[in-house]
Amino acid sequence: MKIALIALFLATSACAQLPPGSVPVACGPNNVDFKLKMDNSQHEVSQPAPGKAQIYFIHESGTFLSLGYPTTKVGIDGAWAGANHSNSWFSASVDPGEHHVCVTLQSSLVDDRVEFAHFQAEAGKVYFYRTRLVLSRSVELLELEPIDSDQGKYLVASFGLSVSQPKK
Repeated sequence: MKIALIALFLATSACAQLPPGSVPVACGPNNVDFKLKMDNSQHEVSQPAPGKAQIYFIHESGTFLSLGYPTTKVGIDGAWAGANHSNSWFSASVDPGEHHVCVTLQSSLVDDRVEFAHFQAEAGKVYFYRTRLVLSRSVELLELEPIDSDQGKYLVASFGLSVSQPKK
């Protein structure tokens, strides 16, 4: 019984962490970092372009202090879509069909954390995902979760738009 528990623990630990330098298929290239500008003007959720779906990525930091707070990079289907910092959001247009999402931290201060999700996009629909970084003395946890559209609309109206560009 003890051997089975130890084997299960080791297998779970191996799956939870990525080997250095490896990049999951849903993420973008490992060597890409982003610089960000915040647009704090009022924004509303927009409808997708014809034949497309719109996905909003919202990062909720729980604080408006951004000094030293890590940037969260978001990948869709193997390419980086953008990044958030502190309380912010951005959106991306996607074709209908299955899509794979990856979020990771752009930071040397916090251990590598990667979260994944996949969803089936339908033309004309809007999707919302929230990321949060939970830090305490004993826990470093990056969360990625789909959220209710009412919550998503509220957070988009409350937070600034993250305008990100890959660093050169």
